[in-house]
Amino acid sequence: MDLVGEMLCAELKARHSAALEVTRIQPAFVRRLSRAAGERAARIRFNADRVLNRFFDYPSALRRLRGNFDIFHIVDHSYAHLAHELDGSRVIVTCHDLDAFRCLLASGAERRSLPLRMMARRTLAGMRKAARVCCDSIATRDALVANGLVSPGRLVIIPNGVHPACSPHPDSTADAAATRLLGQPDSAVVEILHVGSTIPRKRIDVLLRVLAAARAQFPNLRLIKAGGALSAEQQRLASALGVDDSIVTMPFLEPAVLAALYRRAALLLMPSEAEGFGLPLIEAMACATPVLASDISVLREVGAGAAVYCAVADVPAWSTALAAILGERAANPERWAERRAEAIRQASRFSWAAYADRSAALYRETAD
Repeated sequence: MDLVGEMLCAELKARHSAALEVTRIQPAFVRRLSRAAGERAARIRFNADRVLNRFFDYPSALRRLRGNFDIFHIVDHSYAHLAHELDGSRVIVTCHDLDAFRCLLASGAERRSLPLRMMARRTLAGMRKAARVCCDSIATRDALVANGLVSPGRLVIIPNGVHPACSPHPDSTADAAATRLLGQPDSAVVEILHVGSTIPRKRIDVLLRVLAAARAQFPNLRLIKAGGALSAEQQRLASALGVDDSIVTMPFLEPAVLAALYRRAALLLMPSEAEGFGLPLIEAMACATPVLASDISVLREVGAGAAVYCAVADVPAWSTALAAILGERAANPERWAERRAEAIRQASRFSWAAYADRSAALYRETAD
């Protein structure tokens, strides 16, 4: 979660420089193996380099620095193994979701190889060593407790913020960049947006089926996909559903250009079956873009009454809701304006400034 580290450091320096000296520790990525030709070989070697950097280079760098700071905040739980190099009483870990630990859960929901399970155990042991564990949401806190991963007394909730680029107001430079990627906006074309990876819990299969069903009523509907290209299996499904020509996949986007996409889209869809927080939901709302989301506890927590919710994987319900919202956009401008205003109000509850303030208070409490 580079974004969390970036925004936390920036806000701490802006708001708490008189009381805190903030240093971001992020060693450069070392490439040892990932230079071989061939896409498959390159991917395997890059993943090997990731493991070496994460479990050898990063801990080695941290050992040399551990006497230089009063508090260490590991802002991504997948690096919690770094706590083994430190005095746990001076360590805080932010846990965004349970993905890194699912192979260890009693439910056996995810099967992984022995080496990956060993890495997950070491990472979890590091998180358990930390003095405090921050959670982005109540849902993540509750999941940690329910699975017996961290004791309740060591958990604190500090919700994520919204990037300052996310705003309903035009940004001529970013909007022009979005136009270069997508072409000029066309009133005859309805654009819906998905922001996120394509891992299984994001339920891209549902997204594609809803797109296919909605095109019967909105033939000029197109999906803008940001955050990762479809997998080969997802591409085959899109082709089978006849929607592959209605999907535009975005490259990596700077925050301001992503915000321009949020503003341009009629609606954000989040069909995930699980999330740790659901950052695109509040980012879209901050840009006055309504959201259709899965009815799961964390998205209800973050979106409250400003989003529309459908049961996970209920494609007919999603299709009906999507058609109703898009129909409202065309037929009821007043209600549409209200929906956009509700989205902005809900997003305003989340800020990186507040995140930094609460983190600073936690640092003082931990140091004492």
